[in-house]
Amino acid sequence: MPALIYSAIASLDGYVADKDGGWGWSRPDEEVHTFINDLERQLPIHLYGRRMYEVLRAWEDLDLTDQPSCMADFKEIWRGADKIVFSRTLSGVSTARTRLERHFDTDMVRQLKATANDDILVGGPELAAQAIDAGLVDEIHLFLAPVVVGGGKKALPDDLRLDLELLDERRFGNGTVHLHYRTTT
Repeated sequence: MPALIYSAIASLDGYVADKDGGWGWSRPDEEVHTFINDLERQLPIHLYGRRMYEVLRAWEDLDLTDQPSCMADFKEIWRGADKIVFSRTLSGVSTARTRLERHFDTDMVRQLKATANDDILVGGPELAAQAIDAGLVDEIHLFLAPVVVGGGKKALPDDLRLDLELLDERRFGNGTVHLHYRTTT
């Protein structure tokens, strides 16, 4: 059965955004971006919460003139993915290959996993927390940036107990470390 994979870039102290909501410190360099592209290229279905979707929808028509090729590659990967956005507050979605669901339905996600041909990405810490709590997340990819931000939006929920098996790790030239885990519980 395909895996549900949570992937996030986080500070060393475990935050995807700082206490002011900023995440500029987490922007990957070309080496990290290319690695993420290679990971996400294998995940043709993306599940997002509202906030993550609102950040990423810029990739739909972002002008990448004079930008590194890894950014154009990511744009095509993102635009080519089928996206499901879970939100009670969005009035609609504005990107291709995207559908809106009003609530996170664990049975629907289980069915999606059972019928998908490839692994599935879950993006955004709040949606991932719901999926982890429901026992749906099979793997976690954390990209730890070499920065401590001291507070903000956590990559993983509080009061979480989850046993993990380390499958792989990689250190990048900019100090970012990738940790790839499988859930074992």
